[in-house]
Amino acid sequence: MMYNFFEKLLEIVGWFRIMISPTLIGGIAGIIIFNEYPSLIGKLTALGIGFIGLLIGIIWATRIYKSPKGTIYFMSRVSATPELDEKEIVKNDK
Repeated sequence: MMYNFFEKLLEIVGWFRIMISPTLIGGIAGIIIFNEYPSLIGKLTALGIGFIGLLIGIIWATRIYKSPKGTIYFMSRVSATPELDEKEIVKNDK
């Protein structure tokens, strides 16, 4: 029972980490646009771009969360360094 709780908790943390990336990109793009056009249109455009980034993040994270392997597997594959692993294998073989 406790294993399932921690597994779900880690999956939710992974979902949040995946969701936050496009949200930050949309937010930064929105800030840049608002700094260039500080009018009402610029503000609405900036908010729209930030909201689109949030939607993309939610959809992407949910799609990965519902996949058979889940968010933790996805995050581990994204942050893996196979080039370094191959060098270690070759080094250990010699």
